[in-house]
Amino acid sequence: MYRKITASLEAWKESAHRKPLILQGARQVGKTYSVLEFGRTRYENVAYFNFETNPRLAETFEESLSPSYLLPVLSHIAGQTVVKEKTLVVFDEVQLCERALTSLKYFCEEAPDYHIIALGSLLGVAVNRERFSFPVGKVDMLTLYPMDLEEFMLAAGEEALVKQIKSCFADGTPMPSALHDAAMALYRRYLAVGGMPECVMQFVQTGDFILVRHTQDTILASYLNDMSKYNSLNEIKKTRLAYDSITVQLSKKNKRFQYKLIKTGGRAAEFENAIEWLRLTGIVSQVFRVEQAQKPLENYRDIDSFKIYVSDTGLLVAKKDLAAGDILYASEELNDFKGALAENYVNAQLTANGYRTYYWASERGAEVDFVIQREGKLIPIEVKSADNTKAKSLAIYMDAYKPAYAIKLSAKNFAFEGGKKTIPLYAAFCI
Repeated sequence: MYRKITASLEAWKESAHRKPLILQGARQVGKTYSVLEFGRTRYENVAYFNFETNPRLAETFEESLSPSYLLPVLSHIAGQTVVKEKTLVVFDEVQLCERALTSLKYFCEEAPDYHIIALGSLLGVAVNRERFSFPVGKVDMLTLYPMDLEEFMLAAGEEALVKQIKSCFADGTPMPSALHDAAMALYRRYLAVGGMPECVMQFVQTGDFILVRHTQDTILASYLNDMSKYNSLNEIKKTRLAYDSITVQLSKKNKRFQYKLIKTGGRAAEFENAIEWLRLTGIVSQVFRVEQAQKPLENYRDIDSFKIYVSDTGLLVAKKDLAAGDILYASEELNDFKGALAENYVNAQLTANGYRTYYWASERGAEVDFVIQREGKLIPIEVKSADNTKAKSLAIYMDAYKPAYAIKLSAKNFAFEGGKKTIPLYAAFCI
């Protein structure tokens, strides 16, 4: 399956300033597959080392971190010669071997012609442990997210539809109604399936939502397992409570995350480490409120007011134990959750495109779902799950801050009126 990360990997390979690359991301987002496929098609051979499946591999790095020592040993273990610029060396689950992570510094300084990619599912957690020596300034870094809707459509063989969506987005012209309806149907399927590559592959091959749900439940179980394996005993229960609470709080009208809703009397001091753990693993993302929509947005971030979204809509739907049919046919029973699901989807698409997302809320209760910096301009984004696009808060924001334009994402077709770009939800990947 095509992944957009391939273009970034190609740019890294050809860069004159290339350093060892760390590719991070949550479990099951396709890091290993993407890198091995890239190595298979762009290199003469791949030397693959996995520190989780081969724990003794770490012993190799105990003797020395010098590339002159490591390269012959790694060649022997791999059963093939590691050749500069022709072999891709892959260190998988590198967070399990501190010295392998540190060795990237010496590969950068002493053996820059060797191409090395290190993969880490829980790298953010590992690096924040005091015992890890991170090779600051000596590595390039990329993050892989679940497949976005464009990648999902391409996997489903909808190349022509993707091309049409991009064309209409660029021109601001409406999609033909039949294609608009087809794209909205794919969008709803994506909400239920999500972007985990194994789930997408199973759905494309079988169309079986029950099989997909089984895989989603397995992935969720692996996340819970990680909470036990890579977390302190004291924090395991708190992390699970926080994770369970996230999906519950998304269903509420006020989606600002509240510690007191995790448990009675819950406070930030008790649960903020758990939230940070979930964020560092890539399972969730934190979207902070900005008090003023001015540059730089980070300066106006309110650290006490934030929303939390799950990284993948399919896992969110599975965690809520919702039937795929309710998502596909927009069941009225889900009216309280539809808006949250659409917001979660949009945040994931924006994050995958490299945006840092914020939301804006006034003292009087007006609220805009997202504010991003796009092409040097601060752009407000309002999200509606259906075709009702009345947005009083967006009007208040525009009156106060006079943005170049605003974006309204909904079930409506492309349009532009009154400084507002109406964009169908399925075209969020174009932003």
